[in-house]
Amino acid sequence: MRIYTSESVSEGHPDKLADQISDALLDAFLEQDERSRVAVETLLTRGVAVVAGEVTTDGYVDVAKTVRDTITAAGYTDTDYGFDGRTCGVLVAIQEQSSDIAMGVDTGGAGDQGMMFGYASAETPELMPLPLSIAHALTRQSAEVRRKHPNLGLRPDAKSQVSVEYDDKGMPKRINTIVLSQQHGPSLTAEGVAELVRTRIVDPVLAGYEQYINGDITYHINPTGQFIIGGPQGDTGVTGRKIIVDTYGGMAPHGGGAFSGKDPTKVDRSAAYMARYVAKNVVAGGLAQRCVVQLAYAIGVAQPVAINLETFRTETVDTSEIEKRVRKAFDLSPKGIIDHLGLLKVKYLPTAKNGHFGHAAFPWENTKESDRLK
Repeated sequence: MRIYTSESVSEGHPDKLADQISDALLDAFLEQDERSRVAVETLLTRGVAVVAGEVTTDGYVDVAKTVRDTITAAGYTDTDYGFDGRTCGVLVAIQEQSSDIAMGVDTGGAGDQGMMFGYASAETPELMPLPLSIAHALTRQSAEVRRKHPNLGLRPDAKSQVSVEYDDKGMPKRINTIVLSQQHGPSLTAEGVAELVRTRIVDPVLAGYEQYINGDITYHINPTGQFIIGGPQGDTGVTGRKIIVDTYGGMAPHGGGAFSGKDPTKVDRSAAYMARYVAKNVVAGGLAQRCVVQLAYAIGVAQPVAINLETFRTETVDTSEIEKRVRKAFDLSPKGIIDHLGLLKVKYLPTAKNGHFGHAAFPWENTKESDRLK
């Protein structure tokens, strides 16, 4: 028996809020000009949002307004929360994309070098790791409860963590531990917050995972005893600092590149989506129970310099044969990926809230190629 743990953070967590701002700006630029080249980073601290990066576009975006709208949409609408999108300072330092980079991208090459990984596992219907699926469900429920019931006194910042016991075959057996830290107003006691979190957030989520409730679960709800100071007042937020939350919760490798704020010519983002798409279709097609796909690129070069698959001895077809079918089925160049997944038409802001994978609305999550790979 092994215990695997994954975490998630709410849309009001400062790092996730920074991701949302970067992706809201990306959406705005692509809406104006789908050929926009965007690489935008956001830093948040008490009372200030700083946006920096490189953008080349024929469109116009009111950057400060987009930043403020995103902050208020996440729930920061009152200075009592320590951060207010309507009154915080917004500093903008954006320049054009380097012409040296554009030379390679304009001809269809990758926007950077690097390794990207995609993962899929048959342990959940969405083919995601169970600890991460539950952790995301908890932070999603936290945001929904806060929005629907503002009188309860819950605030935007929250973090969850879920530990699950796995058997020797790598399949989940039971939930072991749940950690949830929920920001709240000063009128709530520790006991009151614990009761709210259990009845309004944890219990409704666990109702969908009853088969994994075997024996006692250890709970740690606001384990410090109090969580009033949160968001950018309590912790500086930076784009790209929650890459494991964004992907597979530590159950698969990560190449290191972040996603948010980058247009799809950046393979950090688009190739990671394609790797997930390939891995998910391999598992959905019954070719393996678990699959990791690794792609590696050189800047300015269209096709990947390496393609690797790992199936952890769960394959039903020889791994070399699966790899051969993948190479035949997919154009893994940046242009091929963008066209196949329709990445110029995607709204990226939703990806910056509860992970980039496992949500049926995202085009890289469909399994229409599974029969072809069979």
